[in-house]
Amino acid sequence: MALDGLTDTTLSRRAMQAELLDAETELQLAYAWRDRRDEQALHRLVTAYMRLAISMAAKFRRYGAPMNDLIQEAGLGLMKAADKFDPDRGVRFSTYAVWWIKASIQDYVMRNWSMVRTGSTSSQKSLFFNMRRVQARLEREAQAAGVRLDAHQLRQRIATEVGVPLADVEMMEGRLSGSDYSLNATQSADDEGREWIETLEDDSLQAADLVEHSRDTARLRGWLVTAMQALNARERFIVQERKLRDEPRTLESLGAELGLSKERVRQLEAAAFQKMRRSLEGQSREVHQFLG
Repeated sequence: MALDGLTDTTLSRRAMQAELLDAETELQLAYAWRDRRDEQALHRLVTAYMRLAISMAAKFRRYGAPMNDLIQEAGLGLMKAADKFDPDRGVRFSTYAVWWIKASIQDYVMRNWSMVRTGSTSSQKSLFFNMRRVQARLEREAQAAGVRLDAHQLRQRIATEVGVPLADVEMMEGRLSGSDYSLNATQSADDEGREWIETLEDDSLQAADLVEHSRDTARLRGWLVTAMQALNARERFIVQERKLRDEPRTLESLGAELGLSKERVRQLEAAAFQKMRRSLEGQSREVHQFLG
């Protein structure tokens, strides 16, 4: 389903008109896409569940993002779910897709909440999407019990409820309550005042640091090349795909390509790392001095 140029109302109307899939048809479409890469089957599967994606996107409107953008992200999550869905596991596609749709929308909301990255860990994400709700509930419960909580006590209870450190709650509260300011704004009303950006420390590497960094990088690269030479072709391929790619491959995908089980790939990976470790240990004391 193409989403560009369509309003959220049009998208919702089209989604509601899409076919409803029974379990058997859904399974056939999933097999057709997984085994034969049948794009028509993929289109039917995604289109049928676009109403689910739109419904989940609507729950995130309170974060201020345009509904059309939320639907776009929900659609991307739905596509990822369809691509990774394994019909052999015996679960409905809608059950599996919910996680991917929600994750895609949440990542979008957090990326666009502020120019300053709000959070990246699972605990920070949980805090971002649950803190206000938990805070309101705790305040209601305290009021009903006739207890007055100060700001510190409330933060402590939120931290306990969500299962995160108190410092994370304090940080998130500041970020959610603040807004972004331009670093080019002046520090005073005077037009001749310094801009805030001028007060930032230059944290870029100086000339001496650059030379040392370049030398260290070259040494590390040399050690890595030597250690990789201790591996056979299959082990080298697994290490490259698992550790040296920007987006590491999964054990499952490598197993499918090599005709091996997931567990066998894991064993080969562990054996390869052991060989590389022995190779590094067999080199001069310089390695230990550098890493130590």
